[in-house]
Amino acid sequence: MECQMPTINTNDDKVIKEIFESCKNIAIVGLSPDESKASNMVAKYLQSCGYKIIPIYPKEDIILGEKVYRTLAEIPERVDMVDMFRKPSFADALVEEAKQRGDVKSFWLQLGIVNDEAFKKAVDYGMVAVQNKCTKIEHKRLFAK
Repeated sequence: MECQMPTINTNDDKVIKEIFESCKNIAIVGLSPDESKASNMVAKYLQSCGYKIIPIYPKEDIILGEKVYRTLAEIPERVDMVDMFRKPSFADALVEEAKQRGDVKSFWLQLGIVNDEAFKKAVDYGMVAVQNKCTKIEHKRLFAK
């Protein structure tokens, strides 16, 4: 699938930086308990930077010291960003769940994940959408001292 130019240019460092600066709670969809998996390494990094991570995973009760939820809808606290580590087709349902919540400001599909339809819907729903970028890589690049 080819990446289309987004309405908001999420290749713009200023936009990416604003996402991180306005974000506190990050729901990580597909957060594996396996420390060798990218989702776990990214979540651990974001947690070490002061973000509250909220794991979404089909099994486990606790990952990285945080309560695990099965769906985005189950999370009782505010969610600023959804960070997805699942197959691209899953983003279609996830963007609808994010819209239903009403509090998600950023919809992020991890490096290697592209779903232009879900991306466009997220933007249409008022979220800043990013795809095919890693939150850890981008955060380190923009905030490393």
